[in-house]
Amino acid sequence: MSVPSVALAGHAGRIPQLGLGTWRLDGEECERTVALALGLGYRHIDTAEGYGNEREVGRGIAGADRSSLWITTKVWRQYLAPSDLRRRCEKSLRRLGTDYLDLYLVHWPNRDIPIEQTVDGFEALREDGLIRAWGVSNFTPTHMREACAYGTPATNQVELHPYFNQRPLVAVQRELGIPVTAYSPVARGAVLDDPVLVGIARAHDRTPAQVALRWAVQHGHIVIPKAATEAHLRDNLEVFGFELTPEEMRRIDDLPQGERLVDGEWSEFDR
Repeated sequence: MSVPSVALAGHAGRIPQLGLGTWRLDGEECERTVALALGLGYRHIDTAEGYGNEREVGRGIAGADRSSLWITTKVWRQYLAPSDLRRRCEKSLRRLGTDYLDLYLVHWPNRDIPIEQTVDGFEALREDGLIRAWGVSNFTPTHMREACAYGTPATNQVELHPYFNQRPLVAVQRELGIPVTAYSPVARGAVLDDPVLVGIARAHDRTPAQVALRWAVQHGHIVIPKAATEAHLRDNLEVFGFELTPEEMRRIDDLPQGERLVDGEWSEFDR
């Protein structure tokens, strides 16, 4: 099935709306899963230096037509100064076995390093052909407005699922014209037993996970679910083969909120 694409904010090109998230995939399983995903039709692969699996992702994409792929990786928050940024980018490129990144993201914000410096560093990498586009991850509405004073991130990759729809952040990003990329879009499997999603899934002869993904893509978001089996990889590709009704979308929108699953002592969600 063909995967639609989404225009990047402030950058040339379009990103496939569905990708493979690789957090917690490692070793041979990661390499095998990436290669399997490409064989099934995936072209968007998401990783990060913090995942510790860039080499395995690189082995998984080896031999594929690089020009047909979309490879995203992320730089850890302590390396956001321009000189550090370049060194970390070059290391990621070597591990991935590629000459350029399609998208390079700040993994987590860091107020100890001015965002203006980071944007300058990203733009230098883009001018030198090491990256095609840059963006951010785990940025709040405040972080987004601050970053946009110096440049336009292509996307903001954040936790987003039916129990954490990020409505205030989504509103700000729509105002700024910046698409959202949703990680953990099935809430680490919590959607599988949800009565609302189970009922909607039955009405469409789909799975609750497919309904959660379809809800996100109908909102215009990019989604990067993790999958490690051929069955789940295939299921995720099928989210473009059906459509939720406005009433079904509203029912999912109205689910109780506040279930943030990803946090850490380095997060700046309250700032």
